[in-house]
Amino acid sequence: MNYNFREIEAKWQGYWAQKNTFKAINGSEKEKYYVLDMFPYPSGAGLHVGHPLGYIASDIYARYKRHKGFNVLHPMGYDSFGLPAEQYAIQTGQHPSITTETNIARYREQLDKLGFSFDWNREVRTSDPNYYKWTQWIFIQLFNSWYNKSKDKAEEIEKLIEIFRKEGNTKINASCDEDTPLFTAAEWNELNSKKQEELLLKYRLTYLADTEVNWCPALGTVLANDEIVNGVSERGGHPVVQKKMTQWSMRITAYAQRLLDDLQKVDWPQSLKDAQANWIGRSVGASVTFKTIPSGNNNISYPIEVFTTRPDTIFGVSFMTLAPEHELVSKITTEEQKEEVETYVQITSKRSERDRLADVKTITGVFTGAFAEHPFTKESIPIWIGDYVLAGYGTGAVMSVPSGDQRDYDFAKHFNIRIPNIFEGIDISEEAFADKELTIIANSEFLNGLNYKQATKKVISELENIGQGRGKVNYRLRDAVFSRQRYWGEPFPVYYVDRMPKMIDEDCLPLMLPEVEKYLPTDTGEPPLGNATEWAWDTQKSKVVNNSLIDHVKVFPLELNTMPGWAGSSQYFNRYMDPENDTEIFSKDAINYWQQVDLYIGGVEHATGHLLYSRFWQKFMFDKELVPHEEYAKKLINQGMILGTSAFVYREEGTNKLISKGLINGLNVSPLHADVSLVNSSDELDIEAFKKWRTEFKDADFILEDGKYIVGREVEKMSKSKYNVVNPDEICEEYGADALRMYEMFLGPLEQAKPWNTAGISGVYAFLKKLWRLYHSGPEGGFQISEKSPSKEALKSLHKTIKKVEEDIVNFSFNTSVATFMICVNELSTQKCTSREILEPLAILISPYAPHISEELWEKLGHTESVSTEPFPKFNADHLIENSKEYPISFNGKMRFTIELPLDMVKEEIESAVMSHEKTKAQLQGRIPKKVIVVPGKIVNIVG
Repeated sequence: MNYNFREIEAKWQGYWAQKNTFKAINGSEKEKYYVLDMFPYPSGAGLHVGHPLGYIASDIYARYKRHKGFNVLHPMGYDSFGLPAEQYAIQTGQHPSITTETNIARYREQLDKLGFSFDWNREVRTSDPNYYKWTQWIFIQLFNSWYNKSKDKAEEIEKLIEIFRKEGNTKINASCDEDTPLFTAAEWNELNSKKQEELLLKYRLTYLADTEVNWCPALGTVLANDEIVNGVSERGGHPVVQKKMTQWSMRITAYAQRLLDDLQKVDWPQSLKDAQANWIGRSVGASVTFKTIPSGNNNISYPIEVFTTRPDTIFGVSFMTLAPEHELVSKITTEEQKEEVETYVQITSKRSERDRLADVKTITGVFTGAFAEHPFTKESIPIWIGDYVLAGYGTGAVMSVPSGDQRDYDFAKHFNIRIPNIFEGIDISEEAFADKELTIIANSEFLNGLNYKQATKKVISELENIGQGRGKVNYRLRDAVFSRQRYWGEPFPVYYVDRMPKMIDEDCLPLMLPEVEKYLPTDTGEPPLGNATEWAWDTQKSKVVNNSLIDHVKVFPLELNTMPGWAGSSQYFNRYMDPENDTEIFSKDAINYWQQVDLYIGGVEHATGHLLYSRFWQKFMFDKELVPHEEYAKKLINQGMILGTSAFVYREEGTNKLISKGLINGLNVSPLHADVSLVNSSDELDIEAFKKWRTEFKDADFILEDGKYIVGREVEKMSKSKYNVVNPDEICEEYGADALRMYEMFLGPLEQAKPWNTAGISGVYAFLKKLWRLYHSGPEGGFQISEKSPSKEALKSLHKTIKKVEEDIVNFSFNTSVATFMICVNELSTQKCTSREILEPLAILISPYAPHISEELWEKLGHTESVSTEPFPKFNADHLIENSKEYPISFNGKMRFTIELPLDMVKEEIESAVMSHEKTKAQLQGRIPKKVIVVPGKIVNIVG
């Protein structure tokens, strides 16, 4: 009987769906285990073979845990809001929900073909109103909360209001905006309700504020830093500029220290922890206030706050640098410098913060014409602007010490700014300077004779005495901008009364997306929701009504922005625990049973995005006593990337000639991606197919070598844009899902990147056919099983496989398990093993990796239930203990044959057994040997 994988895989995929085989039970008596994958964004391109790598690994582990007796939660859903569907809607007019539904159906079909053991009963979609109802609900909880630093947790805003009523804010220790004014209880109580709301926004955990954002005019929306590559949008490659806009923000900075400290509580990759720690960027130093010197048109003295980790170097300050976006730039710039400054600010706005940070070689800047006064020396310090200073980091201003900082030195040198020589010849790095005495600092008598730590403390003290500074802990982490000028996202549950935000009642959730005719911003620049005609909130009827009814008495305008993509992904892992609950985000019983994710597998590219934001939301929910743990995922593994082998044609510059690879030496050519489907295994391009695909080259000259056009090859990220993707459907059709699953694991360690080579899958496919034949060794390939006791060799082969495979699964070394299976099947085939005692546990052992063939073999072995919950085979070390030795028998030093003898035989017994053996007698032919040399456990040599 042949191995008909297509028939087998379709059969068992249908069986699992019909029987709900992988349904997880809340409150089961079994011990729980929660295995989670980062859910995908369902793009129109569908899956390529690189996408399932993490899913296969998590599925192997989930199936293994079921075999070990656990109640396993292994869910899947879709991160289904996002910009691509909206862009497609703009181009075609098709509603994003239709595109998203089509894409999800495609993803589901592909995922099902790969045999994953997902509990589809728990599927979530972030664009489903029944799901985003709870995203909106969490937003409301954040809005109605503030962060109490004294208790180090979030609390209800009503508690803060009560404190303000009784004692004002002079004693409160809270996370709030830097410019929050101090006020007494009397002053608070005299304020009207709008003024009070404005002050509360400075404390709320989600709030409205004017923020510098990455604005993409072509897409009509704000972009996060990780959505920008080389200064342009990742989606479409459009220019991005810096722009100040009123945006919703999340006060993630309130949780900065907890986010940093609690990295020690989770078993996550160290590189990822380091990335988050660096992104949070805790530093200890001082806040120093410099004051501008009034002059000419600038007759006001403005305070400029800077943060420095080296206050001990303050006497080396010779200039200040502000970010071009700093709010004081326009106020302090002199008339003489105004044009030059405005031009520079405009140019800088076109560069992303990431690009500015990365560019350490280019030195640009402009003098504002203004000066500040040094707090101690009272010297006049010129104020410059430079794009190496960012408004979003620190205070957007730095005190520049050219003799102690390389970038400040390069800037000063470039613009011929004075460089004090007070640190000349001295290494002033913190490590080198910690134990040295500051004896040569000009005009710094109060620091003379002090080491670095003493000097730091002294400077802070002196700054406090003159009211121009204080000690401070600073974080690089900024509050997260939470608004997007898009249509296809979660609507904010917010309406506006006298321009102040109000939350709609929780009972009215979800606030659903309205219909719009256009998905672009309005003609007046409002977000796409500005095109909606039914987008006003009737506070008496508690419903959405027509905009024409807005009277600002009972009917008010709704928020026009939508939430970012990371909103829905920040709490989906908890919603999986109780996804059908429509009265609460999840029940106490569900969250108390599942607790948290035991194993999370996903990409490292989300280190400072989703994986940071979701930790923030979890900590907030912990503070609200909604979840039992501050961290939602105990263990995280970043799967490596499966790389594609791209193909390139070479165009000679200035011509329409495409040169074959072997002929490009010495020529000025540009490589262009070619679709790998147009290239054969010999790297030969199908020229006619290429011309049809890239019509701009239909009349091109193809310069051939030996009558062929040979493409170049390069291993790089598998991506639709590089035309190097391999469709898993095609692999499943030709080799089967089990072969694909095992091959992806066989490619290399899970965490490492590895190149895809379709030719390599044939070896795994051949192994599966050999496995099938092991159970079908009867006449004409019929299924054959024996009830006889197995041989010692078969038991040894099985149990060394059990031991190795279980070790590999526990250590996530899935690639070496595949090799172990191959060795085992080869050995059992050689042994002609048909024993049930061997082949039954082998079917269980391989089922996490190749579930379809295992289910089929299990059924053929006479079982009526799925193999998926059978106990994992137990390793018995006794079967690996060697109790016999195969002795090489030599005559005059030449080995003639071998004899297997018990290891516990003594020398005399070995000699007797060898001498009485028929093969020994045949060798001696009646001769009496001179002596017999016996080394127990090693050799026997007969000397005659």
